[in-house]
Amino acid sequence: MQWYFTLLLWFLISSPAKGQWIEDPAVDARVQRGIDCIYNIEFEKAEKEFVEVVRLAPDHPAGLFFQAMTEWWRILSNFEDESRDKGFYAMLDKVIDVCEKRLDKNENDVTALFFKGGAVGFRGRLRANRGAWLLAANDGLVALPAVRKANKLEPANYDVLLGMGIYNYYADVVPSQYPVIKPLMIFLPGGEKKKGLEQLELAAKKARYAKVEATYFLLQTYFSYEKQYVRALELARELHNKYPKNPLFHRMYGRCHVSLGYWAEAFDIFNEVERRYRIHQAGYDDFDAREAYYYIGRHYFLASRFEESLKNFYRCDEISRKTDKNGSSGFMSMANLTIGMIYDLQKKRGSALAQYQKVLNMKEYENTYKEARRFMEKPYSRAQ
Repeated sequence: MQWYFTLLLWFLISSPAKGQWIEDPAVDARVQRGIDCIYNIEFEKAEKEFVEVVRLAPDHPAGLFFQAMTEWWRILSNFEDESRDKGFYAMLDKVIDVCEKRLDKNENDVTALFFKGGAVGFRGRLRANRGAWLLAANDGLVALPAVRKANKLEPANYDVLLGMGIYNYYADVVPSQYPVIKPLMIFLPGGEKKKGLEQLELAAKKARYAKVEATYFLLQTYFSYEKQYVRALELARELHNKYPKNPLFHRMYGRCHVSLGYWAEAFDIFNEVERRYRIHQAGYDDFDAREAYYYIGRHYFLASRFEESLKNFYRCDEISRKTDKNGSSGFMSMANLTIGMIYDLQKKRGSALAQYQKVLNMKEYENTYKEARRFMEKPYSRAQ
């Protein structure tokens, strides 16, 4: 729950504004190319662009900030590896220093306000993911005044609408779903769900620099909270088509197909995810493979091709034992539950019972305990 609170604060500072961009068209073009390279997991190309931006505009925080974002996506590509954290924090400190110098000269410098907020916010996001909740929450509170001031200075900016839209939506929705954070919200303004969605839609359509971020957050919102899977699929397709090398967008594209029951399409998508993992394509790691093997196994299970299903669920379980360091994931729990169901269908009752007991020893995910106990009392069958 603390993670949601900290992420809520981070949402405030994740949107760039028009005033932050370098006016030189050639340098601005480098920023745009570099951003596209980040999203497409082409880190070396991104770095080359941002090194030039820093050289050509040393007093502007854009180059330094996006160098840090390149490092951030490297961290995301292998999140269990904390060896890059220290360097990432140091890069963000450089951004903050440049912004502070600009603010000393002009307290209404929108460029400095937004990049300072962005740097502090990403620092808070990583701290939250590493479990440093108090430090992360403090980063959010430090960033909030800068973001609100920048929004007042440029209220009609479509890029600014990303941060405001995310905040308005999640400040309304998250406290109602997670009451534990309600006391923390007394320090922050209230949200408005409908307004937040409208702002996100507008940013996704009209923002120049925040378009991808707005589209991604809309995708997550429609998928996870609004349960509007058709709209989520449209957005996932847009992101995947534009950035086909991004494993996060790739997996979300597959999940949307699953949620709509389009299993043939989902099967093809996750088979491609698995192939890219197998050939060690940049960005595709054990977390991507764990999910891919689960959905491939699920497809075969629904098609009554049990041997193929078991093969993929076994792989999902094997990889989960490496990735799930803080307890079993939903993929691991569901894979093992379904293995037990297959054993029942194969009349291997002893193996099925052992499997259901294994599920009860894992972290509960949705109704896995309930289902495991039910099938322990009465063997699973297709008629159920």
